[in-house]
Amino acid sequence: MGLNEKPLSTLHEKASYDLADFEVPTGREEAWRFTPLSRLKGLHNGQAAASGQVVTQVYTPEGVRAEWVGRDDERIGRAYVPADRVSAQAYNGFEKALVVTVPREAAPADAISVEIKGNGGEGAAYGHIVVVVEPMAQATVVVQHEGSAVYADNVEFVVGDGATLKVVSLQDWADDAVHVSHHHAQLAKDATFRSFVVTLGGDLVRLSPSVSYTAPGGDADLSGVYFVDAGQHLEHRLLVDHSQPNCKSNVDYRGALQGEDAHAVWIGDVIIRVAAEGTDTYELNRNLILTDGARADSVPNLEILTGEVAGAGHASTSGRLDDEHIFYLQARGIPFDEARRLVIRGFLGQLIEKIQVDELRERVMNAVEAELAR
Repeated sequence: MGLNEKPLSTLHEKASYDLADFEVPTGREEAWRFTPLSRLKGLHNGQAAASGQVVTQVYTPEGVRAEWVGRDDERIGRAYVPADRVSAQAYNGFEKALVVTVPREAAPADAISVEIKGNGGEGAAYGHIVVVVEPMAQATVVVQHEGSAVYADNVEFVVGDGATLKVVSLQDWADDAVHVSHHHAQLAKDATFRSFVVTLGGDLVRLSPSVSYTAPGGDADLSGVYFVDAGQHLEHRLLVDHSQPNCKSNVDYRGALQGEDAHAVWIGDVIIRVAAEGTDTYELNRNLILTDGARADSVPNLEILTGEVAGAGHASTSGRLDDEHIFYLQARGIPFDEARRLVIRGFLGQLIEKIQVDELRERVMNAVEAELAR
């Protein structure tokens, strides 16, 4: 499939499976100006040979199918076409794709677990995952990343009519890892999608979650929590493309930053196209800067092409700890360090409580506690 031009959005102009359709980024492009290209280990310019060591294991409840297939499988690339060069590189670089299918009207009690572990070594690795939730089915998917790797992948979530999919993606990489990923959810009529992204580890992590709708009634909720330490670059670039009437979307990402050259980037793009009357959408990003030397870039973008919307808004804040909150706790006998931890825990915990997998929610809270103890 050749180049597909999408001129309505200046930030998402191209979509193609062909790597040649994307020029090598220079860092001057809007889509790449915040990303330190020199730290991508060649993922953006074709110099990252597919010789890395990454192992993917999948655990499925009874009745859920998991298959490893070639790129000629018709389910691969059906919902998502790569929208930048690294995404296209990943699409052309993987050997086998993982396809997980939740049958029609199924509702497995246990979560589907996908564990991706980097084993270090030279070179990069590429992956592709497709999760298909057939009509009226319900499922929870947990994707966990750990270890050392240079890794790029695409993940497709195909949510059928009246189906519900909840996804938790945890990036808990080693300090030297580089991860560039695109998560795309395609929602059919009256489909529900709930995504929760947790990004803690890695030298450079750039995630691009996106949502599209194929029929009315779709409902997407995208939440995320990140904690950025000294020298880390954690970037989240979201796109919700409303092209169908009477659909909903809500985005809420929160981050905390500490240490010299800790850098968080959040880009939130929402497009409401002419046909998408009755859209109800809101996006929010909040950053808590804990020390000098940390930097948060937050850019919400809302492009509205119809006057008939139910609601559309966005907000972005970046700031330091509220001295009044700290003083209030100290006045009640709580030491400064503990008061600081309580405020940060409350700031992030409001979102973390939305994780409906008990074991994972506890793990994320413990990881945040460990970050605060540094």
